[in-house]
Amino acid sequence: MPATPPPRTFPKTFNVKSFGCQMNVYDGERMAELLTAEGMRAADESEAADLVVLNTCHIREKATEKVYSDIGRIVKDGREAGAVPLIAVAGCVAQAEGEEIMARAPSVRVVVGPQAYHRLPVMVAEAAAGGRATETDMPAEAKFAALPKRRKVGASAFLTVQEGCDKFCTYCVVPYTRGAELSRPHADLVSEARALVEGGAREITLLGQNVNAWSGEDGKGRRVGLAGLAEELAKIEQLARIRYTTSHPADMDDALIEAHGLNPKLMPFLHLPVQSGSDRVLKAMNRSHTAEGYLRILERVRAARPDIALSGDFIVGFPGETEAEFEATLQIIAEARYAQAFSFKFSARPGTPAATMDGQIAAEVMDERLQRLIAALQRDSLAFNRGSVGKRCEVLVERKGRHPGQWLGKSPWLQSVHFTGDVALGDLVEVDLVEAGPNSLGGQLVGRAAG
Repeated sequence: MPATPPPRTFPKTFNVKSFGCQMNVYDGERMAELLTAEGMRAADESEAADLVVLNTCHIREKATEKVYSDIGRIVKDGREAGAVPLIAVAGCVAQAEGEEIMARAPSVRVVVGPQAYHRLPVMVAEAAAGGRATETDMPAEAKFAALPKRRKVGASAFLTVQEGCDKFCTYCVVPYTRGAELSRPHADLVSEARALVEGGAREITLLGQNVNAWSGEDGKGRRVGLAGLAEELAKIEQLARIRYTTSHPADMDDALIEAHGLNPKLMPFLHLPVQSGSDRVLKAMNRSHTAEGYLRILERVRAARPDIALSGDFIVGFPGETEAEFEATLQIIAEARYAQAFSFKFSARPGTPAATMDGQIAAEVMDERLQRLIAALQRDSLAFNRGSVGKRCEVLVERKGRHPGQWLGKSPWLQSVHFTGDVALGDLVEVDLVEAGPNSLGGQLVGRAAG
């Protein structure tokens, strides 16, 4: 790909394209806030931006090649339009690849890792002046201290409370791209949550690579975990809902389990990845739980909150996985009865121990197992949704639907609910759930929720 002359003026418009997890969505929103604070404007979908930020994810197979494909498309479109934008690559691929990105794609002028994006405006200014800028340091606390105050947000907002991972699962790149586990200070999180609520949020989802590993000192100097933080946030009057993701079974402590029964603002939903139903595979993955131990955690959570909706993650075709071990995964799915879940074929990520393990599974075997896994998960998801029909619940209105007068929102169990009526974005309304599909429910509006 030939080099592209850089712009000679600071960009006036920008477009941040985020891929992957909810943490990346949060990071993308914060980068947009940084650029807006510099006087830039977010480009709408119909116009070309002066700056394009690719906020990348490194979890999936061929993630790096997808980035280069996106870069090529942006350059081609820009040349056809007569102006190639300044291109910045951010996120986990940026962290993993570093300056190699610029070597392969000279049109890229900025490469910034997920713990350094608070320096994005400075780096963009350097690139706009004709230079290049790379930053992949990992001082996460410095990043959060440098970010601007949160302002207007949607009805549901993300709040990163913890970053990084110390678990070193053998298939995962996160410890290498996001660094060690770090918990943001309690006071900073309460302050940011209040700003989100003042900006319009009725629901906050607490984010972390291992969000339930968060810990910190509260205002009285007491050491608290995620349950204590959720308890403090529940005191914010206009905050109606609290969620958290993604959790690790090893950090699912007694206080957090009990909080699901004690904190009325903590929604009845838990995403708790297990990955496999085979203890041998779990050990090879360096997961610290067993299948039986994981199920006991689910039992305790259900005892605390009987109506809780459960979600999980699964990997099929991990090196050495036998048919019997895959059947064990189907068995844990049958016992857990997930409301929703995410499933993936094993992807060999460069630099991870699993990438070079013996017993790599053939692609056609993984494909066949994945289809069986998806069928089991869809069966249980549909059953959960059908079991919700006849309930009356609160729905947070998040956006307009495809049809005139239709609205979409989320139930307490994180189900998508569509209905018609005279409401507004951000309203919390009562809805009777009257029909169920595999991915959403239909409802009839009853009225505004109390409070």
